[in-house]
Amino acid sequence: MPEPTTDRSTPPAGTGVPANRSSNPSARRLDEVSRTLDALVHDRGFPGALASIRDADGSVRNVAAGDGVPLDGQVRIGSNTKSFTAVALLQLVGEGTLDLDVPVGKYLPNLLCGKGIDGTRILVRHVLQQTSGLPDYMAAWAGDPASFRYRYADPRDLLDVALTMPALFEPGDRWSYSNTNYVVAGLLLQTITGRPWSEQVHRRVIAPLGLQRTYVPAAGELGLRGAHPQGFLRDGAGNLQDHTEFDPSIAWAAGAVIASLSDLNRFATGLLRGELLSPALLAEMQNTVPSDGFPGTGYGLGLARFPQADGSVAWGHGGDIFGAETRGWATADGRAATVAVTALPSDAAGLEAVMAAATTSFEAARS
Repeated sequence: MPEPTTDRSTPPAGTGVPANRSSNPSARRLDEVSRTLDALVHDRGFPGALASIRDADGSVRNVAAGDGVPLDGQVRIGSNTKSFTAVALLQLVGEGTLDLDVPVGKYLPNLLCGKGIDGTRILVRHVLQQTSGLPDYMAAWAGDPASFRYRYADPRDLLDVALTMPALFEPGDRWSYSNTNYVVAGLLLQTITGRPWSEQVHRRVIAPLGLQRTYVPAAGELGLRGAHPQGFLRDGAGNLQDHTEFDPSIAWAAGAVIASLSDLNRFATGLLRGELLSPALLAEMQNTVPSDGFPGTGYGLGLARFPQADGSVAWGHGGDIFGAETRGWATADGRAATVAVTALPSDAAGLEAVMAAATTSFEAARS
């Protein structure tokens, strides 16, 4: 496979890449990012890897490794979508049309009913915080992605699958990651505004930040619109198969958004700098509960806490979806980094390698 490519076309105004790289710490850190991505491809077996680094002054540097992987290509960002959905709902809280501590059943009567599931006892906060006890509909389908690769799923179809399973626990008792929570969040957004989830995410999040390479796929849209790497899925024998095209409706408000990594960094820094939410609502989003098994050290309202080695705290989410995994985080001073690989890790060591690459990339962001 070819060596990693690096885009340094957007350094801070009036600067360039020094000829003597060994004496430039920033250049050395960027070279380390390149080596890390190269290792993901050559040593860990990922078909491709990308990184985008945003400095505190807003300059962007992009790196890519792997055959045919474009710099800053668009990827399916998976569960990073949850942060977009949560922001849009929190804006409704700010507008006075939604209350975090009111049962979902007030807004969606008779929707959440099942074995131990009662929408009159599940608060909106529980849904965004992943403490509702709702089972994850993906548990029924994740083992056979080929069966729904080209199948369109209505949000109610996803919810119907979840409601065949019993509640995991009483609302608020503990934390458990469930994509079903964010299907409910998307339905809340649609019901309260009277408009589609996709339109509301675009109007409330994507457009205000000027994210030119971020979008919600249209119904039935199988591919990616801009320059992008291929996405791969391992078959039963462990062989990589092209899975770039599929119907993302199975992820909907929990994971369907497509974005470039630089746009994802811009979203994260804009959120943390208060461009989307009031200080009080951002504080609600960052009020975390313990989240055993999640990469961060605590989960808020669609946002996770990631302490750094230097003592600072960064925020992000991460996303896994067929054909792509993304990991990254940002800080309120404007630094951000995101890494993506073009296949899901096959073991814990692969996931740890992606997390390590994200750490290396974040350390390369200039303050």
